Amino acid sequence: MPNDEPPKMTRYFAEQVLRKRPYVRLEWCQEVIANPLRRDVQADGRVRYWGYVPPLGRHLRVVTLEDGVTIHNAFPDRRYREVPD
Repeated sequence: MPNDEPPKMTRYFAEQVLRKRPYVRLEWCQEVIANPLRRDVQADGRVRYWGYVPPLGRHLRVVTLEDGVTIHNAFPDRRYREVPD
């Protein structure tokens, strides 16, 4: 069942990140959060997700608030490396 609710995002993400990085698409961020290749929790509680975005040709890092849902930042991560299990 599709979720028709608009994605949650911080004011910073909506007003700064999307404006400064017009190549980052909200749907890509949502897909990375839903199906991450990797997920880490930062010391401050924010959650980092990584996923490969074919149209971008790179891995995208998406950072959410502690709830794991509210998008705070997103950017191509040139240094992403798979971490062995």
